[in-house]
Amino acid sequence: MDTQIFHQDFAHKTTGDLVLTIGMFDGVHIGHKAVLQQLRQLAQQSNAGTAILTFSPHPRQVLQKDVGIKLLTLQSEKFPKLCTLDIDYIYEQRFDLPFSRLTAEDFVHEICLQQIGMTTLVIGHDHQFGKNREGDFAHLQELSEKYGFRLVRAHAIELDGKPVSSTKIRNALQQGNLDYAHRALGYNYHFSGRVIHGDKIGRKLNFPTINLQVHPNKLLPKNGVYGVQASIAGRQYYGVMNMGSRPSLSQEEYRIEVYVFDFEEDVYDQEVQITLMARLRDEQKFADLTALQSQIAKDVSQFRQMIS
Repeated sequence: MDTQIFHQDFAHKTTGDLVLTIGMFDGVHIGHKAVLQQLRQLAQQSNAGTAILTFSPHPRQVLQKDVGIKLLTLQSEKFPKLCTLDIDYIYEQRFDLPFSRLTAEDFVHEICLQQIGMTTLVIGHDHQFGKNREGDFAHLQELSEKYGFRLVRAHAIELDGKPVSSTKIRNALQQGNLDYAHRALGYNYHFSGRVIHGDKIGRKLNFPTINLQVHPNKLLPKNGVYGVQASIAGRQYYGVMNMGSRPSLSQEEYRIEVYVFDFEEDVYDQEVQITLMARLRDEQKFADLTALQSQIAKDVSQFRQMIS
């Protein structure tokens, strides 16, 4: 059965048992996949359905607007990833200030039990929810006894001796640590952007680039130069990408520029997906355009050797 997605309208109940888990699942990383594997195993044991309850927007975007959290996966990216993991139902709850004031008990009773109809709740090892984050495992144990649902605590998945989390992956990407980020995600980090007009300086350097405009909520890695794979109109290409303010050109405007190997087509306004393959170096300031051109040639040569 294909995954059914319900946006706010939870007037749907399965006829039998339902195993539910709750979370943002930002990144759909190896820790999330382990929780969902346990969810499926429990469901198979009792011939139950499987369900995820997630939220939009991210709670921190509502409760901590000054923080400006960026996401590993936008909803348009997250749902397709979740749908590949053999889950029957996804429920998307709108998160706003009135909803944030709901107590953990009211949330469990009114939404998880009455509206969705869960019979088993699988919770992450450190997950907390509800008003003032009062819905920890101890409180949920009390609620499970009161309302008669089964409660299961998922095991933590560790990497380098510490539990994997979306926050750790965000920090790793912002520090340029692709190795940790990709191991924790279980895949290479990627983002999509619309091709926009640039100032054509790359053409003057014999390295014409495409310039990308990315969704403002999408987390982007540390400024610098990366070896990437570009998906353009269903075809895959390699290339070298610079992210940053281009200090050699004395400009402060943030740009994402990709020199795509062996590619010369006009793709303005098209959507291009960029997958990070390797971080080549930090952004640098060069004395003149000749020095910059020389370094770009070295970057291209280095990445061509890596992929060959």
